[in-house]
Amino acid sequence: MKKPQTLLFQEDGRIPNSRYPVLLYRAITPEDGLSMVATLEALFERNGWPVQWRGGVFDYHHFHSTAHEVLGVYDGAATLRLGGEQGEDIEVSAGDVIVLPAGTGHCRISASHDFAVTAGYPRGQGDWDICRSGDDTPAVRQRIASLPRPTLDPVAGKAAGVARDWV
Repeated sequence: MKKPQTLLFQEDGRIPNSRYPVLLYRAITPEDGLSMVATLEALFERNGWPVQWRGGVFDYHHFHSTAHEVLGVYDGAATLRLGGEQGEDIEVSAGDVIVLPAGTGHCRISASHDFAVTAGYPRGQGDWDICRSGDDTPAVRQRIASLPRPTLDPVAGKAAGVARDWV
């Protein structure tokens, strides 16, 4: 398994971000006989991050305070801004996986017409919310702080990623 790129974002006064890094896995290849979406969803399910939806990424800055999130790109390409309005633009394409700790801002800047992701959340964190830029309040921060660390990385399982980098 490839080692993920890690990206750490500081709070910016509008988005809390996280003490944990974003994990960015590049160029995961489909398993024999499976489509990219089936490969990603099987991987996430196997590692305790069941998929809840397929679609795109909102074109406004937002974050989640009640769940960590994994986004698996299964078609097309996009530029996403991570970390809030002053964050970093990241190019993603089919086969890339982004693991977003709760509180981390994300927004679609541009995308190909066929851009699509599948999204999952750690088992027990399926009741996710959507907070917008500016929703950074003490109550939101408390919800984020109270979330347990995932036991498994959605891509690497116990071997790497969240289990090692989110300490």
